Amino acid sequence: MEQQVRIGIDVGGTFTDVVVIDHRSQEVIAQLKIPTTHDAEEGVARGIIDAINRALGELNIQPDQVVFIAHSTTQATNALLEGDVASVGIIGVGHGWEQLKAKLDTRIPRMELAPNRFLHPEFRFLAGKNLTEAQLDQQLDEWQKQGIEVIVSSMAFGVDDPTIEDVITQKARAKGFLTTSGHEVSSLYGLRTRTRTAVINGAILPKMIHTATMTDDCVKKAGISAPLMIMRSDGGVMNVEEVQRRPIMTMLSGPAAGIAGALMHERVSDAIFIEVGGTSADISVIRDGQPQTKSARVGGHRTYLNTLDVRTLAIAGGSMIREKNGKLVDVGSRSAHIAGLAYACFQDPELLRGAKLVHLRPSPKDSDDYTAIETPGGQRFALTPTCAANLLGIVPETAFAKGNPEAARQGFMALAEKLGKSPEECAREVLDISCRKVARQIEALIQEYHLDRHTVELVGGGGGAAALVLYTGQMMNLPARLAKKAEVISTIGVAMAMVRDTVERNIVDPKPEDILQVRREAAEAVINIGAVPETVEVQVEVDTRRNLVRATAFGTTELKKDAESGQKASLEACQNTAARSLKCAVEEVALHGESKGLLVFGTTQTQSHFWGLFKRQNLAVRVLDRSGVIRLQRPKVELCSTTVAGTLTQLEKLINQLTDFGDAGRSLPDIQLLVGSRIIHLNGLAELNQALALARTELEHLPSEETVVIVGGFGGA
Repeated sequence: MEQQVRIGIDVGGTFTDVVVIDHRSQEVIAQLKIPTTHDAEEGVARGIIDAINRALGELNIQPDQVVFIAHSTTQATNALLEGDVASVGIIGVGHGWEQLKAKLDTRIPRMELAPNRFLHPEFRFLAGKNLTEAQLDQQLDEWQKQGIEVIVSSMAFGVDDPTIEDVITQKARAKGFLTTSGHEVSSLYGLRTRTRTAVINGAILPKMIHTATMTDDCVKKAGISAPLMIMRSDGGVMNVEEVQRRPIMTMLSGPAAGIAGALMHERVSDAIFIEVGGTSADISVIRDGQPQTKSARVGGHRTYLNTLDVRTLAIAGGSMIREKNGKLVDVGSRSAHIAGLAYACFQDPELLRGAKLVHLRPSPKDSDDYTAIETPGGQRFALTPTCAANLLGIVPETAFAKGNPEAARQGFMALAEKLGKSPEECAREVLDISCRKVARQIEALIQEYHLDRHTVELVGGGGGAAALVLYTGQMMNLPARLAKKAEVISTIGVAMAMVRDTVERNIVDPKPEDILQVRREAAEAVINIGAVPETVEVQVEVDTRRNLVRATAFGTTELKKDAESGQKASLEACQNTAARSLKCAVEEVALHGESKGLLVFGTTQTQSHFWGLFKRQNLAVRVLDRSGVIRLQRPKVELCSTTVAGTLTQLEKLINQLTDFGDAGRSLPDIQLLVGSRIIHLNGLAELNQALALARTELEHLPSEETVVIVGGFGGA
């Protein structure tokens, strides 16, 4: 059978990375690196085009062998940071009693996108009932003469009835404007936030449409029939048509690509993922194989853009050391890249002998306590956490950050002399300062997400991961490891990402039919942006406190056959993995249930209450897929194995058995259905009938005799 491949392209600030992955084995065949083409006439699209052509040519890949191709982009984020945005005109609409409030909420004042970078939208409010075609024509003609490029229409309750927003959009497009509207960017109530999100979306529309169209044309000219996909801020991908409608969804897709790589390539289920570059480190939480999300802010203002919850720190493998009066002041925030210096640990040790310590300002605004070393020949090199980790022998031989320990030691000699310490003591102090910053953020995430320290694992990605992640694990007494192909984990994430979209609705006391309707909309949305219908899965969450129903749909751009599902692990290997995670002996772990694609291993643990007077035995479980990856972990559950036909009856019994009646009313347990290779989450629901309706919908097309394992309990891992 002819080899099929997936191509991922990660567009960075300096380099554009490319990986080619075997579609069936999911092994990396090749990785390429080319300069990012900011200054080319075609912009960054030129680099993407070059990357595609080079990958096809050098690896002798035929266009019809490419089954998936995607790229990430920092273009939307950079456009906002640099103030390189289009001029926007807002047409706000309201009528009746809400007219005054609508006028206030759709008038978006000057927005600070980044320090000294502003967006100045024009504004006109039109009363909905009195809106005439002549009024609209007059305003649009006026703005056309003024040079406005994008029209944003936003109406009070436009998510319920978008008719007027659509009329404005159609009229503006007919006059040659690019357009966006409030209901297109979000279906949530909150007119001010929805309008602000639409304005940001409109501001980056022209640039993103130009790049997406040019790159898509290149893919087609190369003979690749697979649709070009673009990375989203939530870790999924979408097609070019969706980028041309909602480019705001590509913001912050760089960190999202790394997390996608951790999920799809490294198969991380529960961990804190730390992607370390040369200048910064991105830290995020993965639970039950899902990244955590939050609402993005631009210029300090909330938007209705869901992004992965990534905490970025100005510490990394290339951070520079600061020294003053014989003491280490800090490490970072400036990096060797900013100062234009190479790392000392990657040089010939002989070159660094006799080097002296010098101070410098990486940029004119910086303090003068940043250090470097200067060789007798006048060359300067940076001392970094990567150099420190190499000196101390922490960096594994196979890691991307592996340098020359003797060169690192020679480099640290001058600093050691200034501090009155040994080079090793200096290196350890550098890592202590650096990794304490990472450790503080990890502790905050453990607290915020109520993570169990006994199951927390640190997984490092990025070229600088070996410099910080392993030492942080030692410092915090937590297991830590580097991801496979850590230096290109983001690019791998792009190549292996799934099509994803989320639909949110504000619904008070949602009925089962309301929840199912949102679920259907999410499935349709993900199909519209490139997913094959047969591959779509949907997860539903009901937040009764915020009256929010959220459905997140996943799918792929191609059908996967069972034969392509990868290698299977033995039952013994899976049992060993479960035992390590449960921190118990292998003989204490038993197989408690299984579906076609999932195995449930568990062990009975005894918990003492009231100073040992009362003891309770709980079943702690780990759910693994057939490749041996933990997909779900729970500390205290009840299990029930049944069939599709018997699921609703058994589910109702288990929910009634576990349901807690507290001061706030009924609280449903944490429920998952294991069927085939899928884990169907029914948590977050407030009513039994909601859970039964969702379960019925998820299982309705499956054979009645197929095995289903119900996992029920309270609390996460």
